[in-house]
Amino acid sequence: MKIVIHNSSMQPIYEQIVDQIKCGILDGDLTTGENLPSVRSLAKELRVSALTVKKSYDVLEQEGFVVTIHGKGSYVARANQNLLLEEKKKEVEADLENAIRSGRKCGMSEKEITDLFHIILEESIC
Repeated sequence: MKIVIHNSSMQPIYEQIVDQIKCGILDGDLTTGENLPSVRSLAKELRVSALTVKKSYDVLEQEGFVVTIHGKGSYVARANQNLLLEEKKKEVEADLENAIRSGRKCGMSEKEITDLFHIILEESIC
């Protein structure tokens, strides 16, 4: 599992860890039952506080992506298909919001953005 921390990012380190582990799970790089690195080993590897990694694992557990067994470690939880689908939908929504913001910044009207969306949508069907 490869996690890259961007110290210059405005996003907190624990959120960067959470997002990258979620992506690994959603993309299938991390599979159900797979053991995640221990809090200490990941903290050492990333050169961050063990408390930061612990917070990341706690968030992942609260969101249903990870199961922690005290004394044994943290594991990728059984995939809840509805949860995975909802996460993917949130990613698409964020991408669309960014595209709309970009269009508005360059002066595109709502109609132009909508028309462009429909053109791209039709082309992707072929």
